[in-house]
Amino acid sequence: MLGVIPARIGSSRLPRKPLQPLLGRPLIVWVWKRARQMDFLDRLIVATDSEEVAEVCRKEGAEAQLTATSHPSGSDRAWEVAERMGTAFDVVVNIQGDEPLVESDAVRAALAMVEGGFDIGTCATPVRGDEEFEDPAAVKVVRAGDGTALYFSRAAIPFRRGAWGRENGEPGSGRLRHVGVYAYRRAALARWVGFRPSPLEREEGLEQLRALENGLRIGVAVVSEAAAGVDTPEDLARMERCLERSWDGK
Repeated sequence: MLGVIPARIGSSRLPRKPLQPLLGRPLIVWVWKRARQMDFLDRLIVATDSEEVAEVCRKEGAEAQLTATSHPSGSDRAWEVAERMGTAFDVVVNIQGDEPLVESDAVRAALAMVEGGFDIGTCATPVRGDEEFEDPAAVKVVRAGDGTALYFSRAAIPFRRGAWGRENGEPGSGRLRHVGVYAYRRAALARWVGFRPSPLEREEGLEQLRALENGLRIGVAVVSEAAAGVDTPEDLARMERCLERSWDGK
């Protein structure tokens, strides 16, 4: 199984995001160190458009490959690496480069959706409060009863009208935040990146909408907890506090 960590140097909300320091180490190094503990990954590669990022990773012992600067999404970047591998790996795992606290359970949950017959697997976790629900940096997902993704959005979905929520369940019980991991069958990833960026993808800035718009089935597993990623300077400060509490110095 091939693991890929896409790491694009450009970011409108957090410039040079992969190299932003957390307790003295670049963000991308934290993500790689976390992912390398997942022993079900046979090979783990950082895929970046920056020689500077690649060099930082290599100094830490990570395998890094340079990829095109023109890729519109992390999945396109992951495919460039997977394509170089030929048919050596039937399943590709994409661990986003801004998720330094990603859990192996979340990755396994995404893999389970692929093993269950979906083209693509990912996961989500319950939204923790109205502030997160309203935050456009927290991507929400709604899914069908069998786990099929219906839509992903930066908007607050699903909208709860009137007294329906009070009468039919706990407030917010259907609210899910998307977690930044994907598992794909190699053929499904090839199909995904073969499509041009779609209207909804461009509108929301969410790559997974390209897959949905073109008929690929995404299975969404639900995990009880998952740390949020890093998108803004405020997220970076929050993440540093989290790591400070758990860091063992290695």
